[in-house]
Amino acid sequence: MAKNIFLALACGLTLPLIGCVTTSQVATTESYVIDSETHQASGKSERIKSIVLHYTVSNNARSIKTLTTGNVSAHYLILNNDDDKIYNLVPENERAWHAGNGGFAGRTILNDTSIGIEIVNSGIKPEYRNALKNGKLDYHPYEHYVEFDELQIKKVGQLVQDLAKRYNISPKNIIGHADMAPSRKIDPGAKFPWQQLYTEYGIGAWYDEFDKQFFMNQDEFASATIPEIKQAFRDYGYQINDSDEWDKKSRDVIYAFQLHFRPQQPTGEMDLETYAILKALNKKYADRDDFY
Repeated sequence: MAKNIFLALACGLTLPLIGCVTTSQVATTESYVIDSETHQASGKSERIKSIVLHYTVSNNARSIKTLTTGNVSAHYLILNNDDDKIYNLVPENERAWHAGNGGFAGRTILNDTSIGIEIVNSGIKPEYRNALKNGKLDYHPYEHYVEFDELQIKKVGQLVQDLAKRYNISPKNIIGHADMAPSRKIDPGAKFPWQQLYTEYGIGAWYDEFDKQFFMNQDEFASATIPEIKQAFRDYGYQINDSDEWDKKSRDVIYAFQLHFRPQQPTGEMDLETYAILKALNKKYADRDDFY
């Protein structure tokens, strides 16, 4: 009898321990396979949606230092050396800090969805850098800007051509820093040859001259309201306020647009030619879906 009681007590003490052992899941060390072929989602798109072009406002050495050791960066850097190199500073699958506040084509955090390209260029000629401080000018005219080296433009053309093809980037979304941040930035400036890149490399957006001439209609321009013209800017991709006047922030957008599409006469004033170019661009690229 005593023996049976002892066995019962022993079982009572050991059962909880056995239960813990038998109910726990033992991790397996067997490997598993990622199958990327059998099932594929259709609701997707490229993460990279745009290319943003900048100038550095500096020389080669300072540009390298700023973009490799500071709190700003870019995916690519093009120096003004006479060589065959384009420097890849940030891998394309990583986020570079080049765009900052602003937006274009419905996107407001462009660092997440863009490739940034910096080009070594001084920007504004030294003798004109204080030209806006006396209040006589609101914006730098064409002649204040520094030319780019032809070799730099060839490198930009080849690089952007490759990136646009690989990521299926809309022509409209190949932009300058000024296009996405018109009240903060003016780069890559009036002497960046957007039309040459479009003509020679097939990259970026440009209007058709026939369409521009068609819209060079003074009566139509005179009857267009400010809200209607601002909506046309939004339709193309620019961020612009909805005030009923051409205030400074609105004129900043006009100036950025002119730097890109009418660089030899960037005034910040809304005129017939600017209106006609804007209408021609929207006619040509109206069906482009840049939001997804």
